[in-house]
Amino acid sequence: MPPSRPWDKPKPTPAPARGFDEDEDAQAGPGALGFLRRHLMSVIMFTLLTSGVLIQAYRDLSRGDAFDYWKDLYSTPSLTSSLVSDVDLDGRKRTALVLRGQIGPAAGSWFRERLDEAKLKPGDVVLLSSPGGNLVQSMIMGENIRSHGLVTAVGTIDSAGQIRPGSCASACVTAFAGGTVRYDIPGSRLGVHRFTSRGGGSGDAVADTQRTTGVMLAYLKRMGISASLVELMSSTSDIRWLDARQTGETNLVTAQARGPRG
Repeated sequence: MPPSRPWDKPKPTPAPARGFDEDEDAQAGPGALGFLRRHLMSVIMFTLLTSGVLIQAYRDLSRGDAFDYWKDLYSTPSLTSSLVSDVDLDGRKRTALVLRGQIGPAAGSWFRERLDEAKLKPGDVVLLSSPGGNLVQSMIMGENIRSHGLVTAVGTIDSAGQIRPGSCASACVTAFAGGTVRYDIPGSRLGVHRFTSRGGGSGDAVADTQRTTGVMLAYLKRMGISASLVELMSSTSDIRWLDARQTGETNLVTAQARGPRG
């Protein structure tokens, strides 16, 4: 190799070749490769999260009663309500939330929303007229009636705003039981029958019935009603309309409404 001359420029020293196993992410992190890797991880995490939500939503909607629940809550509720002021049960003017219709699979949630809208005060009335329906939902309704300090009665409201007799049967009686005071309106009827389990349990009908009976007994005890009411329910599969002696002995009715009815 000839000796270097003063006017020759020194040749640059070539950079050592990097092996493939070196940490490229440390070099490329601030650049495009690091951005792509971080973006890819975000996409993966988002996909995993949304897939979990979608799977759960699919499971919820694939349940046999899911559509009935959403329909009853948002589309066509099986219960209807109206708010009436200056209702007179015993000489005291009150506001009444009047409920009519079947107690559906979303009645508990629907009823809570109506209570929030009505802004009832303790001592105000829930006036019921229903053939019954979902037992669990009726107990939720009864618990909400009790927690708000409301009284219950069975009847309807006419065009003049006056209470008229009505009927409350099956699961409606369970909701009626939630009243802090439970009024008897002359001419109105309370009816009970044997309750049944409709799936969603253990698959053992006897065990499901026993479990439901235990829940019902505990509920009635909290509401101050005798366990003998369950005996009356269990004695027949048809509606049994209770007489004044039975509603009094079981403590289902605790007060008499005054004034003309009918």
